[in-house]
Amino acid sequence: MLDVIPIPMRTDNYAWLLVDQATARTGLVDPAEAAPAAAILSRTGGRLDYILLTHHHDDHVGAAALLARDYGAVIIGAAADAHRLPKLDRAVGEGNAVEIGESDGVVMVTPGHTVGHICFYFARSQVLCCGDTLFSLGCGRLFEGTASMMFASLRRLASLPPETRVCCGHEYTEHNLAFALSRDPDNARLLARRKVVRARREAGQPTLPALLGDEILENPFLLAPDLEHFANLRAARDRF
Repeated sequence: MLDVIPIPMRTDNYAWLLVDQATARTGLVDPAEAAPAAAILSRTGGRLDYILLTHHHDDHVGAAALLARDYGAVIIGAAADAHRLPKLDRAVGEGNAVEIGESDGVVMVTPGHTVGHICFYFARSQVLCCGDTLFSLGCGRLFEGTASMMFASLRRLASLPPETRVCCGHEYTEHNLAFALSRDPDNARLLARRKVVRARREAGQPTLPALLGDEILENPFLLAPDLEHFANLRAARDRF
């Protein structure tokens, strides 16, 4: 089983430290900066075995090469994006296994935000590291992919067990919640969620990880009934 630790980076990014309870082996997902990661690693045994990259944007890979050099970590990323990622030690694709100690994960290809985006899903630990595909109450912008790609990717993620912890790449929950309420201002679940989100942010705490079961019931992009509705919703969010 994995312990999951969010590491704030830059203005609103998170890297995710995954620690296998049985072996103390560790993986770090999407490190933008080295110093915040090193500070956490110094308190968790000073070990970094793997760096897992969801996509090529600098705010997700900026410190990967430096951390790999300093800790001897193996960099894992999408084979389809190897030409624009830091040098990979292991290039992976759909369905490939990824292990952190005794915690087994699998690669899910989820284009939309970028065409080469991947997620890492650890079923026994109920952990989904989804980069900028799925956010709490939102989804990623379509920088390279199409609405059809993203709609299909989100449908795949929504099919995972509701107990899955959603470990996404940014602290966007408050703004996403404001958009969701602008579309459905009397939604009781969203109003209750707002109280929780505000309390956490006022206390300086992350709103993540989120539970996929909550997202399925509250995230407007997962609730979109078809591609046309999804595309219109994504366009409206871009203008919000």
